[in-house]
Amino acid sequence: MKKNIAIFASGSGTNAENIIRYFQGNDSVSISLVLSNKRDAYVLERAERLQVPGCVFLKEDWVTGDKVLAILQEYGIDFIVLAGFLIRVPDLLLHAYPNKIINIHPALLPKFGGKGMYGDRVHQAVIAAEEKESGITIHYINEHYDEGDVIFQAACPVLPSDTPDDVAKKVHVLEYTHYPILIDRIVAGLKEE
Repeated sequence: MKKNIAIFASGSGTNAENIIRYFQGNDSVSISLVLSNKRDAYVLERAERLQVPGCVFLKEDWVTGDKVLAILQEYGIDFIVLAGFLIRVPDLLLHAYPNKIINIHPALLPKFGGKGMYGDRVHQAVIAAEEKESGITIHYINEHYDEGDVIFQAACPVLPSDTPDDVAKKVHVLEYTHYPILIDRIVAGLKEE
């Protein structure tokens, strides 16, 4: 039976688009829905162009999670992927999807994680700390920002001459390469349940 995935995203949606394209034509996995907390998030245009339904929810709907859960159930969502999603997932959804919500973080957790650590802020912190490497962490989510069990990490070098933009480019390559493959592997494991 085909597994339905929802992608939650708050911004441009390059990772979301990459994931949608990866699963196009897949017989066992479908990206069935893109949800955003921002009406003007470019990810919604990307989803529409790729013929994936998009939905925006209001802040008050997110706090309790009831309406969001109803939408997920309406679309028969089995698994949730966070791709640049910047707000905490409510407990109702965490309990409805135990070990079925994953996130990608643009650093090697536990370093440079937590509330407010996203996007360029992470890369700036990596440079400021004179780190020799950065990378990605794919992890399950829990009640705390960036503290869920780690599934996978991949590293890239940070050179003394690198700017935050340079680090971001290296990290994006890792994201685009590894995230869809890991999602596929995890969702394949769900089929065995």
